[in-house]
Parts: sequence; structure tokens; C-alpha cells
Amino acid sequence: MPNDRLRNGMLKNGLTASTLAEKLGVDPKTVERWVTQTRNPYPRYRHTIAELLNESESYLWPDALPTQRAVQISQSELVHIYPRRGAVPTDLWQRLLEQATRQVGVLVYGGLFLPEFNHRWIATLREKALAGAQVELLFGDPEGEHITERGDAEGIGPAMSNKILNALAFYKDLRDLDNVGIYYHDTILYNSIYRFDDEMLVNTHLYGTPAAYAPVLHLRRLGGGDLFDSYVASFNRVLGKKRAVWPEHLAASGERLGHGPD
Repeated sequence: MPNDRLRNGMLKNGLTASTLAEKLGVDPKTVERWVTQTRNPYPRYRHTIAELLNESESYLWPDALPTQRAVQISQSELVHIYPRRGAVPTDLWQRLLEQATRQVGVLVYGGLFLPEFNHRWIATLREKALAGAQVELLFGDPEGEHITERGDAEGIGPAMSNKILNALAFYKDLRDLDNVGIYYHDTILYNSIYRFDDEMLVNTHLYGTPAAYAPVLHLRRLGGGDLFDSYVASFNRVLGKKRAVWPEHLAASGERLGHGPD
């Protein structure tokens, strides 16, 4: 059976068997066998190919690892778990942002704490975008039904919508950057996701409890694992339901983002 996932990934990234073979230092016929036959590359090649295609190894070659081994790798993707968001070291947010070079993704309802308590947050986002990183920021729609439900559940009512608008006031100066997309979403937020290249902080949510008092997972992507990529997939599904915060700006400049971090 052909590997259609690998074939589609190569096409999406403009790679042929010859160009991929050149990057890997192998014969083009070897790459063709990976695509057209049930042949899995050696682990060192799988990792490099996954990086080049911005896909996970488990997606491209779901049968490459025994189930138990795949579970072990996914468990190793968990760097640390914090009992509440306030227990995350204050410098970790900024350090992860400063280390990112390719992708920064934020999925929240408001996330006001980031620009409010970190005076370098917005400036660093601008620096990253100007250096070529893709920045995608998803905020809850202040007029959305799920924001109303969340405000009621936490006992703060319309204050939830106000928090979102307060947060956006910090980000308005980023809307002129081509590499920055700032959007609304109206989805149930099961987790707040903060993605920095291959590291991620996931703030889990507890019904009726402010996010600041819910646990946070620190994840780091590993080849062959699928825990990190499960949250990336969740981010992308919400991104597919986005609505521009400032549509007049997109109409003037043309929307370049929106395809999501791998």
C-alpha cells in the first residue's frame, strides 16, 4: 500500500522524491519505495522527514513504533506538571517565547495575565514576527455564546468579555505585521494552549474555576510521540473556526496567515 500521508506531505511542501532524497543523502529510489510501498524509513530519517514536512512521525508512519513504545515516548513529552498556573515560574513564559524561532500560537479566552504582568511580552512577539516567525493569536469572541457561559460559570458574568477587550488593547500594535494573525473564536475552551516551536504550556480548565487555579502541563515534542501533536491538532481545529478581530486591516493588507502551526 502506498503511503498517501507521506505523498501528500511532500506535495504540500513542494518536495519530490529527488529533492527529498538530496536533503537526506539517500537514493531517490529509496524515497520512492517509502512512498509507493509499505517501507518505513530508519528512525533518523523519519525524524528529519517529519521536521521537513511539519508533521508528526506517528501521523506519517502510524505503524512504525510498537504501541507500548509510542505510549512511553508520549509520556516522555511531559516535561513537568504544575498544580496551578500561578506555580509556573514567572520567567518560563518569556524564556519559551524568546527561544521560539518558527511558530508561536496562543489559544485563550483572554489571557490578560501575559501582557499585564510581562512588560516584554508584546515587544518580543513583534521581534519574533519581524524575524520571520509565524504568530497566531486566538481570543474568545466577546459576543460569543461560550464566553457568556464561561463568565456565568465563574460567577463574573460580563466581566469575561471585558477581560478579552482589555487584553486586545495590548495587542493592537501588532496588527500591522504580516506574520501576525489575531483572531476571535467562539468555541468551548477545554484548554488554553501556548505553543512555542516544539514546546508548549497547556493550561487545563476546570468547570467553575478560573484558569489561574487550574493545572498546567509543560510539553516538549519528541519524534514518535503524539501527546504534543494532539494539542497542536486541537489548536488547528479552533483556528479553522476563526474570525478576524480587525477585518478592516485584513481587507487592506490581505490575509496571509490562518493555516496553523503544523
